[in-house]
Amino acid sequence: MTMAASRNTISSNLQMNRPQIVADFSLLLVALIWGASFVMVKEAISQIGIFTFLTLRFLFAALALALIFWPRLRASSPKEFLAGALVGLFLFGGYSLQTIGLKYTSVSKAGFITGLSVVIVPLLSILLLRQRPSLNALLGVILATTGLGLLTLRGLAMAQGDLWVLGGAVAFALQIVALGRFAPQMETTTLATIQVATVALLSAPLAWAREGPFPQMSEQVWFAILFTGIMATSLAFLAQSKAQRFTSPTHTALIFATEPVFAAIFGYLLLQDRLGGRGVLGCLLILAGIVVGEIGLFKRDTWLLSSKDE
Repeated sequence: MTMAASRNTISSNLQMNRPQIVADFSLLLVALIWGASFVMVKEAISQIGIFTFLTLRFLFAALALALIFWPRLRASSPKEFLAGALVGLFLFGGYSLQTIGLKYTSVSKAGFITGLSVVIVPLLSILLLRQRPSLNALLGVILATTGLGLLTLRGLAMAQGDLWVLGGAVAFALQIVALGRFAPQMETTTLATIQVATVALLSAPLAWAREGPFPQMSEQVWFAILFTGIMATSLAFLAQSKAQRFTSPTHTALIFATEPVFAAIFGYLLLQDRLGGRGVLGCLLILAGIVVGEIGLFKRDTWLLSSKDE
């Protein structure tokens, strides 16, 4: 092959893969925003109730999306609304169970257990979507999960709080898999808006029953609510819904494994948290997992399961 032909081939491949490249970059940006918001969320829920925070965060997010995409929402079918509500139910389960668990376990353990969704997603994809994960994806998952363990895990005992967070990890994994099922076929703005609104609607009665009327809140808490509502919720889940039209649930989960890395970076910058050698190694393994899952060590048609049609 001549050099000119080689350049043309590379250019053609990049052109063909451009939608997935854009999707992957969008998902990476979402993970960065979620990692950056970790510190302010932690501070906010120390001042107000968990479900009060979730209600306000997701209410502002739903209103922002509804105002922007109202014409599309009006034209959406009942099937799209039901799909968005189902995805929102899993999202509500993830956030509520994870936050409850944080009352009874350490942030380090919660971060690792939530990161197990990286492992759960390909398993659910096999069971629910009948998708065959490639060896590259599975090896990337193993590397990323090992990195998450080194970065966040301190001790192996599974206490009550750990079990709550594990339930949240399963719910987050189901949300990713459900989006992978619906996003390629449906209007992504509707999916994003309805899933966010569902979390707000489910959180509100729990906030009232468990935590009472909304308390007086500081400017810091309001900033956290607005930032997480607009940037880390409405824009983030809209980007995820659009990106998953062009990439698989396993690939999405693998990219989201960078969230604790970004959280650690912002924790260091804002709270002077120190990673140490073990934490740095964990970050490198997570990045290695992403590279292996993206570029791969095996041929692209190498699958864990038989490639025969079922």
